[in-house]
Amino acid sequence: MQVHIGEGAEKTLQQEEEARREFIAELWRRFEALQEWAVSHWPDQQHPLSSADFVETRKEILSLRSPAGSLNQPATRDAAEPEQGGAQYQDVTPAPWP
Repeated sequence: MQVHIGEGAEKTLQQEEEARREFIAELWRRFEALQEWAVSHWPDQQHPLSSADFVETRKEILSLRSPAGSLNQPATRDAAEPEQGGAQYQDVTPAPWP
């Protein structure tokens, strides 16, 4: 049995890329709507929210645009495995906010 890899496989990759781009565009639209709602409905008027409060979220969403974005980044394999003398435990807990 022969497996034909060619135009069909390319279309599938193109379709996946198009679906990813559509998802990101829809995510961005929904995030913008959520941000507007949050700013307008924030209950603490003495300390109002602004678009600057959402900068980090915007960065994360925009990082999804590149194929090597935060969701598609491969795990780093530079470190030695524990059986090869590498660390048995790696702390991935973020540092507390100052």
